[in-house]
Amino acid sequence: MNWDVARLTGPDNEDWRVPVSELQSRQKLVANILLSNGIESAMIDDPVELYWLTGGRQNSSIVIGAKDSGIETRHWVRQSLDRAIFEAGANNSPHIIEKHPRMNELGDSLRKLGCTKKPALLLSKIPHERWSFLNSKFTQLSGESENCSNLMYQLRETKSDWEITMHKESGKINQLMFESIRDKCGEGDTEIEMASVADKVSRAEGFGGRIRMRKWPMDCDRVVIAAGGSGAVPSYFDSAIGGLGASPISALGAGFAKVKVKEPVLVDIVHLHRGYVSDCTRMFCQGKLSDEWNQRLEDMSEISNAVVDSLGKGNNCSNAWEVGNKMAEEMGHSKHLMGMKPEQANFLGHSVGLELDETPVVAKGFDRPLVIQGTMAIEPKVIYENGAIGIEDTWTRTNDGMECLTMGNKFPKITEW
Repeated sequence: MNWDVARLTGPDNEDWRVPVSELQSRQKLVANILLSNGIESAMIDDPVELYWLTGGRQNSSIVIGAKDSGIETRHWVRQSLDRAIFEAGANNSPHIIEKHPRMNELGDSLRKLGCTKKPALLLSKIPHERWSFLNSKFTQLSGESENCSNLMYQLRETKSDWEITMHKESGKINQLMFESIRDKCGEGDTEIEMASVADKVSRAEGFGGRIRMRKWPMDCDRVVIAAGGSGAVPSYFDSAIGGLGASPISALGAGFAKVKVKEPVLVDIVHLHRGYVSDCTRMFCQGKLSDEWNQRLEDMSEISNAVVDSLGKGNNCSNAWEVGNKMAEEMGHSKHLMGMKPEQANFLGHSVGLELDETPVVAKGFDRPLVIQGTMAIEPKVIYENGAIGIEDTWTRTNDGMECLTMGNKFPKITEW
């Protein structure tokens, strides 16, 4: 090695590697779920799943066999092998790490690990061309590659204690971003100027610059700020509000509209701490908002509380949606909840983790509860022609109900500059 591994640290030389015990536990979970689904092995090369299983996202693949299959777990790395070894715990790594075999030797290499059947792949994530290429190298193995995407999604719905801690740390930094907007912004500032104030805080605390999303072709800007009528502008983003964005190719997030007196300013911030999402929304205003806008905010807060309470009782996510949607109808917001027709989004909350759009979702069709130690952002909002208003925090379900992982009551629903 001709470079200094000691440089791979977080702020103040903190060791930001995923604990080896986490990697061991996750690999066992995969082995068990493969066995229970009758799948011999899985070959995983998506960056998010690689980070979850190996502690890094090097250009690589990990092969994991079902429990009792006799297949050796192997992390094959193209580059960087040295980083992959360090990130997985160096000498304490729970798996063998070695140079990726040549692709014309892939079938033989899998057989040497103990595979007799084609490994399952993340078919919901990888491009068809990638699947076709890999499948052409599995000719010495029997059967067809199954799709293990939903199995991985299912496993990642339940967060470990360590992952919950990462979400909480993310929430603390998220609050610092809101505080910076509170202290440094106001009338005349553009949305994108305010976003840069929050970005500076986030970057200094270790944000890596990427919000990962599962749904194709979604991508995400981590600070959506909508001043006044910007909140009514539709976008491609599958959410209540997208914002103006900086240009047509960046048609999401903050734009060049300015803060004006007595107009609602919606600020929706995503932060990632060591990969883990926190998602919050709060309102700002230069001066005092009208009673009408304040009542709308109180209504959204009431809906949020009802949805959180429903999830905390173990009700299905679809039931929580019905609770919130019915309340919005009774309050007179049905035509404005999560957007205006025809661009309304039909959900009130989305699970988060290493990706922003995980499952389950507070929406029709999700007829199952949020699992214990599941993590979800609850975000009721209403959109009108002259602006948008709402509230959002990230939560986890515990044995005793729901616990807020972000600001909660520590930061007001609305701040007056």
